[in-house]
Amino acid sequence: MNWRALYEEARRSGEVAAGYYNRNVGVPTPDGKVNVRIPIDGADVMDVRVWHEEDVLACIRPYVSRAPELRHVSPTPRFQVHHFIEGRVLDGFSPRGSAVPDHVIGDVVDVMDQLARIPQEKALPLPADWPASGDSGGFGRLLARLTRQIHDAHREAYGPVFAAFRIPDEPLAVLEPRWDALTGRPFVVLHADLHRKNMIVSGGATWFLDWELALWGDPLYEIAVHFHKMDYPDHQRAEVLKKWRSRLPARCTAGPDAELDLYLAHERVKSAIVDTIRYSKQLAGADERVRAFLVGRLARKVNAARAVWGEAPTLTPERVARVLAPWVER
Repeated sequence: MNWRALYEEARRSGEVAAGYYNRNVGVPTPDGKVNVRIPIDGADVMDVRVWHEEDVLACIRPYVSRAPELRHVSPTPRFQVHHFIEGRVLDGFSPRGSAVPDHVIGDVVDVMDQLARIPQEKALPLPADWPASGDSGGFGRLLARLTRQIHDAHREAYGPVFAAFRIPDEPLAVLEPRWDALTGRPFVVLHADLHRKNMIVSGGATWFLDWELALWGDPLYEIAVHFHKMDYPDHQRAEVLKKWRSRLPARCTAGPDAELDLYLAHERVKSAIVDTIRYSKQLAGADERVRAFLVGRLARKVNAARAVWGEAPTLTPERVARVLAPWVER
């Protein structure tokens, strides 16, 4: 296979599915269709990242039943080739807030359980300062540290916007005292980005994509970030949590619901900060329909965080649009 030619074909293609960090291009080959995954130059890193995705896929392959098969990795130029998974992206027919097919709930819990069964000695190397397994509070503070760094790095450019949205100067201060009270759960491999755009439904089964944000950490964080990004109807959220508690080893699910709420509160604060930055950039050049969608969604995200800070969730889309008007006009 001429991988470089495949890469060049993918670069020229107009049929691209892009996230924040990678472009994905389906390319036919004599051996079947593949997905060429190309990093986006200059992407703002807004998430904890410790491993290369190709290393994660190799690590989980003996344990996880429905993840992409890695076909090729190129360091220069940087790209990966995965086998192409035919099916429908969950978000395309079941967007945020709507109920998902029943089997998706079981599949989600299955992949969390499969990841929790990977022995620590089979996981990938970690930075020297990574919290030890069981130090759930240290893991939570690690997540919060990046969120604080993002806020501080953008304070000068976005200070007036943060102030208009009533994002506090110390947005994580209200959560800081609570990290040390977390139950010590043994760490496991986490996907850490399980949401509807990263799931493909094919033949009544769910495949899980985009492993670039995988981590070694508290298993409670996996389900918290999943709930934050999925926005299940209440009855399905309760079903996922019940299945998760019954399926995973008891030591991985220990602790009261208030600890799940703490991780969710962090994700709401992080989302208010990160998406204020990201959406303001996306507004430039967007058409009126997309602008309205982004503005409405950002208002909901900031209001969710304002509840964490004890503020009334009264930010309106009209207010968001006025504050971000300078970015629209660029």
